[in-house]
Amino acid sequence: MWMYLGLLAALFLGLHSLCKKHAVQGNEVFPVLLGTVSSGFLFVATFYIISKIYPDYALANGYNFQQIDSSKHGYIFIKSMLMASSWILAYQALKHLPLTIVTPIRSAGPFFTFIGAIILYKESPNLYQWIGFFLIIFSVMLYSRIGKKEGIDFKRNKWIFAIIGATFFGASSGLYDKFLIQNLELNPQTLQFWFCLYTILILLVILSITWFPYPKKRKAFKFRWSIIAVGVLLQAADYFYFKALQDPEAMIMLLSAIKRSQLIIAVVIGGIVFKEKYKRQKLVPLTGILIGVFLILYS
Repeated sequence: MWMYLGLLAALFLGLHSLCKKHAVQGNEVFPVLLGTVSSGFLFVATFYIISKIYPDYALANGYNFQQIDSSKHGYIFIKSMLMASSWILAYQALKHLPLTIVTPIRSAGPFFTFIGAIILYKESPNLYQWIGFFLIIFSVMLYSRIGKKEGIDFKRNKWIFAIIGATFFGASSGLYDKFLIQNLELNPQTLQFWFCLYTILILLVILSITWFPYPKKRKAFKFRWSIIAVGVLLQAADYFYFKALQDPEAMIMLLSAIKRSQLIIAVVIGGIVFKEKYKRQKLVPLTGILIGVFLILYS
C-alpha cells in the first residue's frame, strides 16, 4: 500500500511543479513562496479547526491532531528550517532556469536519500537498486549537455548551484521525515500543521528584510491562482507521502525514487505548456531516469 501512496504523492507533486513555474514567472520569489505555504497552511488549518469543534467527527474520519510537547516542536522547527532553505533556493533557480532543466536536477535527490538511507537506517540495496541509482545519476548528467544548448553553463551558472543546494536540503528533510514519522510517531496532519506554521514565521522574518520595506517590490507582485494551487497540491502530496512513511515496512530510498515519476508530468506537459526548447532531446535522459526508477521499484 505504501508504494501506491507514494505514486499518489508523485502525481500531486508533478501538478505542483507545473503550477509553481507559472506562479514565479515575473514575480518576486519570497512573497510567492509565502503565499504558497500560507495557502497550504490554511488548507490544513481548516481540518485543524474542525477537529477542535467536532473532535469525534474528526477522529472518525482520520484527521485528528496530536498534542505534542516542546521537544517535538523543536524537531519540527528543524524540518521547517531545512525545507525553507530548500524552497528558497529552488524557487530562485526555477525563476531563472527552464522547468525541464530544474526538475531533472531535482530528481538527483534520491542520490542523497539513497546514501543516507544506507548509513542512517541500514536500508540494504540490491543489484537492481544500484543499477537504477547510477542510471538516474548518469541521466541527470546528460541534462547538463542539453542545458548548454540553452545558454546554461552548468559550471558557472549560480542558479545551477542553487538547485543542487535545494536538492541536498530537500533530501536531508526527506530522511528526517522518516525519523519524525516513525521514531517520534507524529501523524501526517500534525506534522503538516506545525511545519507550515513555523515555515511561515521563518519566511515572514526574511520578507521583513528583503520585501516589505520596498514599495516598488510590493507593487510589482502579481497574485495568480497558481499560488494557491501550489500550496494545496503540495499539502496533498505531503499527506500521501507521510501516510506511506507510517508503514513500518516503507523504505525511504524507494519512496524517494517513486516520487521521481512526477517527471512525466513536469517535463512532458511542462515543456509543452511553457514552450521550452529541446523537448525531444530531454526525453532521452528522462527515459533513463524513469528506467532507473523502474529498476528500483522492480527490485
